[in-house]
Amino acid sequence: MKVGLLGTGKMGSAIVERLIACGHEVTIWNRSIEKMVPLEKKGAVIAKTPSELVNHSEVVISILTDANAIDACYRGPNGVMSANIQGKLFIEMSTVRPKTSVALAKEIQSHGAGIVDCPVGGTVGPARDGKLLGLVGGEDADVEKARPILEQLCRRVEHVGPSGSGAMLKLTVNLPLLVFWQSFSEALSLSAKLKISPERLIDILSDTSGAPNMLKGRTPALISTLKGEPQPAAAFTLDNIRKDLRTMIEEAQEGGWDLPVTIAALKELDKTSAAGLGDVDGTSVPAWFIKTNCH
Repeated sequence: MKVGLLGTGKMGSAIVERLIACGHEVTIWNRSIEKMVPLEKKGAVIAKTPSELVNHSEVVISILTDANAIDACYRGPNGVMSANIQGKLFIEMSTVRPKTSVALAKEIQSHGAGIVDCPVGGTVGPARDGKLLGLVGGEDADVEKARPILEQLCRRVEHVGPSGSGAMLKLTVNLPLLVFWQSFSEALSLSAKLKISPERLIDILSDTSGAPNMLKGRTPALISTLKGEPQPAAAFTLDNIRKDLRTMIEEAQEGGWDLPVTIAALKELDKTSAAGLGDVDGTSVPAWFIKTNCH
């Protein structure tokens, strides 16, 4: 199948690799050309504009930074909406507020195309292996059209309601995971003076009811940061975490309720980012917190 992908950041690039491995003819576009070059070497075709990508694709996947990036990519000069999209299928995977997904869906559908919002759970490794969690919003017919590709990308595909529902559930799923890094930092500070190695400490904590699945998968990286070892480039940075937390707070406040724990966590993570850790992985937050708060 001819599949286009808009947004070749770390997750987008991993999804492109998976699509190529599954035998699809993949066209890509990204604002930063240099991020597309490695994928071109692996078999992807580079489009000069989003509209050109649409013209070469039957299915278009987008995974972009935020609502502003979606607006520029879809509605900007030479954007998606400047192409003939009738009969195309769009799969929008960005983590954004539901109203962004709903507005885009209405616009896409008014031009005779189908669309689902399907933000995914998982990181770069699961994306390459087709092991993401797909949270889907959209009309039944569009979801069924998208399902064959989604099942190649995801270990589990859940259609949870109309347009915007996938976006809402993604915020729900991410909230405790992202707040976790601050709460876990504070938990580790309590035991900072114990004469226990990072390996033993994290092994003990991973075997308790307070440990999310995420912690078990990130144990090697977490131990490494606690030992002060150099870290590779982050797949999902602290500033990505902060962006998602702000999105959750905005969604809640517009709905008339409060997220006091999330607000407090964001305040502390803002301090961490301001100290120069905006581009680090969440596993680096506990080491920094302990270093700066435990004397």
